[in-house]
Amino acid sequence: MPPKSRRHTEASAVGDSLIETLKTRFHAHAARHGGVSWNEVVERLHLNPEGLRALASMEASGGEPDVVGRDARTGAVLFIDCAPESPSGRRSICYDRAGADSRKDGLAAGNAVDLAAQMGISLLTESDYRALQELGEFDTKTSSWIETPQDVRARGGALFCDRRYGRVFTYHNGAQSFYAARGFRGKFRL
Repeated sequence: MPPKSRRHTEASAVGDSLIETLKTRFHAHAARHGGVSWNEVVERLHLNPEGLRALASMEASGGEPDVVGRDARTGAVLFIDCAPESPSGRRSICYDRAGADSRKDGLAAGNAVDLAAQMGISLLTESDYRALQELGEFDTKTSSWIETPQDVRARGGALFCDRRYGRVFTYHNGAQSFYAARGFRGKFRL
C-alpha cells in the first residue's frame, strides 16, 4: 500500500476537524434534528467527499451548518446554515449574475446563485427559510436572499427574508441590489 501524500493527510485532518465541529454542533442543538442519529450522519459524511467539501465551504464562510431533519421526499439528511445572522462570508452580494452584470456602479462581492453553485449547495426556498425560523431566531440584524420564483426574477426582482418584531418577513428588491447586511443561507442534502 503506497504511503499517503501530504495533501491527502492534510485533507483528511481538515475533514476530521470539520466532522468534530459538526458533531459538537449536532449534540448542542438536538432539538433541530429529532429522528436523525449522529452515527447515521457521520456514516453518510464518510461516504460522500463532495458533501464534506460543501459543508466545509458552508462552515468556512460563516454558515454554521447543522442537521435540521430529513428531506421528506428522499429521506436524505438535510443540513442548513444555522448561524444566528446571515453568513458573514457571503454578504454584500447581488442575487444572481444578471443582477450583478446590470449594475452600473459599485461592484458587489459576487452573487448568491453562483456562489451557492460553486459551494455545491442550494439557496433556501421561502418555505425552507420559514421552517428554519421555527427552530430558533435567525437574521434578527441581517437578511438572506432566498430562491426567487422565475416570474418575479423575469421582472427584475429577487426575494429575501429576515426576522423582525418577532415575525418572519419576505421582501423584494432589485436583483442587482446588495447590502453589507444581506447574504444568503444554503442547504445541502446528504
